[in-house]
Amino acid sequence: MQLIDRITIEAGKRGGKPCVRNMRITVYEVLDYLASGMSFEEILQDFPFLQKEDILACLKFAANKERIELGT
Repeated sequence: MQLIDRITIEAGKRGGKPCVRNMRITVYEVLDYLASGMSFEEILQDFPFLQKEDILACLKFAANKERIELGT
C-alpha cells in the first residue's frame, strides 16, 4: 500500500472531505494538529487509531495537491 492510498474520499462522509483510511478524521484536521505544533507522537497518543503512516499520507496528500494546483 502506498501512503497516498490511505486517504479516502466519500461523498457522504465529512462532506466529501479527504479522510484517513475511511475514518472520520480528515486530512485537514491532521495537518492542523501538526501546524499547531503537535508532534507525531502527541497526535498518535491522542488518536490511538492513527498510525505514523497515516500522518505521512496526509503530508503527502497536501504536497501532491499543492504540486497539482501550481502545475509543477
